[in-house]
Amino acid sequence: MPATPSPVALLRLELRKHVDPIFREGCQRFFAEQVRVFGVRTPIVRKISAQIYQRYLKGASLQEVWKVSEALLKAGTLEECTVGVSWIRRRVKELAPGDGTRLERLVKNYVTNWATCDDLCTHVIGPFFTRFPQEIHRVDMWARAKNRWLRRASAVSLIPLVRHGDHLADAFCIADTLLLDEDDLVQKGYGWMLKEGSRAKPEEIFAFVMERKDRMPRTALRYAIEHYPRAMRKKAME
Repeated sequence: MPATPSPVALLRLELRKHVDPIFREGCQRFFAEQVRVFGVRTPIVRKISAQIYQRYLKGASLQEVWKVSEALLKAGTLEECTVGVSWIRRRVKELAPGDGTRLERLVKNYVTNWATCDDLCTHVIGPFFTRFPQEIHRVDMWARAKNRWLRRASAVSLIPLVRHGDHLADAFCIADTLLLDEDDLVQKGYGWMLKEGSRAKPEEIFAFVMERKDRMPRTALRYAIEHYPRAMRKKAME
């Protein structure tokens, strides 16, 4: 009897059936860096991901799911990374405090574009920090790393927390560390974090921005003030 194909092999088989050449051609324009793609539209990727998970991984241990997901992230195509993150996300409530080191390794070793970085940070690392706030100390080191994706992750991972007005002190510390970062994707990352914080704490975020607006890169500043009324945005941009 032939062996059952692995979830990774099955995923690749299904992805190849749904390649859209026109979509594949257009994917690159969303990224400054070179990305590898099959060329499958995201709703189809998510549907295939859910089907394979339900059939082959739903009853698997966290360690088994982690192993498969890490293999997908290591493979590096945009679609495989999307699926790898989604499978870890399904088991995020089973993560323990010690798993912070493994999550950091995923960003450091396998993230190569903003889409995978943001997916992993907002759907896995952020919820992990919400459950284990004692692990947030990691972002201080990430913000000083040479790796641009760790630096972006230091801010984006806090978005699920600051949306609710939590851990503003940590967010402000990260924004100050990244304030003059020359990487535009890092600037956008901490600007986005501040923007999301402004939903719950508009006065505190605006005061923080106004104190630094003369030094803050315009890219970060525009992101940070996006939700404010026009008059306040104009004041911040003066």
